[in-house]
Amino acid sequence: MPYAICADKPGGLEVLEWRDLETPAPSAGEVVVSQTKVGLNYIDVYMTSGIYPFPENGPQIPGGEAAGVVMALGDGVTSLKVGDRVAYTTPNGAYREERVMPADRLVKLPDSISDEMAAAMMLKGMTVEYLLNRSFPVQPGTKVLFHAAAGGVGLIAGQWLKHIGAESIGAVGSAEKAKLAKEAGYTHVINYNDVNFAEAVADLTDGKGVDVVYDSVGQATYPASLTCLKTFGYFIAFGQSSGVISNFAVSDLAKNGSLYAQRPTLFNFISTRESLTEVCGHMFKMIEDGHIDIKINQRYALKDVPKAFEALTNRRTTGATVFDTGR
Repeated sequence: MPYAICADKPGGLEVLEWRDLETPAPSAGEVVVSQTKVGLNYIDVYMTSGIYPFPENGPQIPGGEAAGVVMALGDGVTSLKVGDRVAYTTPNGAYREERVMPADRLVKLPDSISDEMAAAMMLKGMTVEYLLNRSFPVQPGTKVLFHAAAGGVGLIAGQWLKHIGAESIGAVGSAEKAKLAKEAGYTHVINYNDVNFAEAVADLTDGKGVDVVYDSVGQATYPASLTCLKTFGYFIAFGQSSGVISNFAVSDLAKNGSLYAQRPTLFNFISTRESLTEVCGHMFKMIEDGHIDIKINQRYALKDVPKAFEALTNRRTTGATVFDTGR
């Protein structure tokens, strides 16, 4: 019987259990995927911590991106066949060896994209695509501050911003991460532990501020991120690795220059088959054209999720982390 990482109640590493979990037969419009690689994201920790609701029936299974091979088809599925290599992103449920998925939520992988690469970028790469092209359309010369620039999303964003021709400032927490961010293509890199990042941004922009701040850190960088923006700038808060922002006030936007604020989520941008195909296709093309290289810097067996969670939450990871199911 296939195995999965399960949590029956909210908590820390102690609630994560590697146990067998039966895979149901696919219903109409569904397929069974034998998963080969699974990606790690900070939201996976939230899923088992209790920040997000647990299922009413059955365990919480974290994990938002994976790749594998179609092993069975439900009635009416014509877009895929057994043996096709596929990948996907969903809010949770990926930390398992086998999974039933709606066929229209799966993307067939081109030969140029390995399973490992797909598992490392389906959520992270499409997040960068919507952040830079849809939440705030970045143009050549746009001034950008990107927090957590050496993380999985941040390293993809640095390369994408360089391709666009933006003036990008990447913020990181160590000298090692600063080196990675610079290599990824950020125009400037700030180390939080060396300087006050808001003051550094002011110096780099002659006091004018940036057009847009992309912030996945949350409480630790708020409200200082707002002071980095020029008048009518955009604050895009797309994560909360340091905790949920607890002191947000609409008046903060006024006093920092009539700012715009957004809390986007990828799944609104890929809610239809057409939008999923568009966003994912753009991401694949950036890779195939050589503009983006996916940095996979940590690898674990899927049963070792607790070890990966510990490394992630203690800021010992850079770039992407991928789990191997052994299949």
